[in-house]
Amino acid sequence: MKAAVLDRYGTPDVVRIEEVDKPIPGEGQILVRVRAASVNRADLDGIQPRPAFVRLIIGLRAPRNHRLGIDVAGIVEAVGPGVTRFRVGDRVFSDLFGQPFGAFAEYTCASGSKFEPIPDGVSFEDAATLPHSGVLALQGLRQRRSRTIKAGDKVLIVGASGNVGPFAVQIAKRKGAEVTGVARTSKLDFVRSLGADHVIDYTTTDFTATGERYDWILDTDSHQSIRKVRRALNDKGVYVTLGGTTWPILGALLLGPLLSLVGGKYSGLMLWWKPFNPPDVARLGTMIVAGEIRPAIDRRFPLEQVVDALKWVNNGSAKGKVIITFDGPAEDATAA
Repeated sequence: MKAAVLDRYGTPDVVRIEEVDKPIPGEGQILVRVRAASVNRADLDGIQPRPAFVRLIIGLRAPRNHRLGIDVAGIVEAVGPGVTRFRVGDRVFSDLFGQPFGAFAEYTCASGSKFEPIPDGVSFEDAATLPHSGVLALQGLRQRRSRTIKAGDKVLIVGASGNVGPFAVQIAKRKGAEVTGVARTSKLDFVRSLGADHVIDYTTTDFTATGERYDWILDTDSHQSIRKVRRALNDKGVYVTLGGTTWPILGALLLGPLLSLVGGKYSGLMLWWKPFNPPDVARLGTMIVAGEIRPAIDRRFPLEQVVDALKWVNNGSAKGKVIITFDGPAEDATAA
C-alpha cells in the first residue's frame, strides 16, 4: 500500500510516498481503509519539532515513528481477534495521536478502542476534520473542573482561521458568547463568515495592547508571553493555550500555574486534554448533524500530493482544514 513516511526532521520536503507493507490487525485491532484524513499543526510539529523540547518524546535526532497523520476516517476492512464492537464495512474515525500507523496512508491499523462510529449524516471528509481539532476546540473552552464559557462572555480566539480556531469560534457563538477572532489580514472575512462578532488583524494589532479585556482567551498557537496575555484578561478570566513556540509554551507550563495562584485569573497550557474523548466526539457529531457547527474545509489534496498539503498548512495559507483524499467508490465520499 502507499503511505507517507519520513525518517528525518526538516521541512515538509522530507516526507515522501512509499510502498509499505499493509498492516495486519492483531488482538483487539481493526484495519481501516482510509477514505479521508486531515492535516493538523501537530503533524507539522512532528516533522520539524516544535516546541524544541518535544524531541525528548518523539526522538532526539530522528522521529521514532516514521508514519504521518492523526485525523482519519474510513471503512473497517478487517478485524482482529477479540473485536466485537466493529464489523467489516463499518464507517469509523479516530485521532491516531501516538499510534505507530498514520492516517496519511491507504490503510491504517490500531486498537478498536481508538475508533468511534461516524454518525449517520456525516461524510468521511467532515468526520476527518473532527478528531483532533474539533476535540481541542471543545475542551479548550472549558477547564478541568468543568468551568466553561457562558452566554454573554467576551471570548477571544487567537488563531481563529486555522485548524482549531474555526471550530472554537462556532462553538463559542453557539454558547452565546461575544466572540473576537484573531487572524492575518487575508483571513479576516473568513473569520467573520464563521460568526465572529469582531476580528483583529495580528499583523497590525497586538491584542494584548488594545485595552480590551476578555473573560476567556483560547490561544491555538502561542507566540506571546504569559505576562502580556494576562493583561487582556478580565478579573477571574481564563487564558488557555494549546501549543506554540518554545518560550511561550514553557512560560504557560511553568509560570502560568504560579501566576494563577494570585489575582483570580487562570493562565496556562491545556494539560487536561483528553484525546478523542468519546463524550466530546459524540457531542461534536450531534452538533454537525444538527447544523450547529460546520467543518470549514479549505482545500483537498490527493495522497500523492501530501507534501503540498503540508506546505499549504505550514505557510499559513489554509483557511480551516486541509483534507487528504483517497480514490474510492462514489458512495464512500458521502455519509451513509
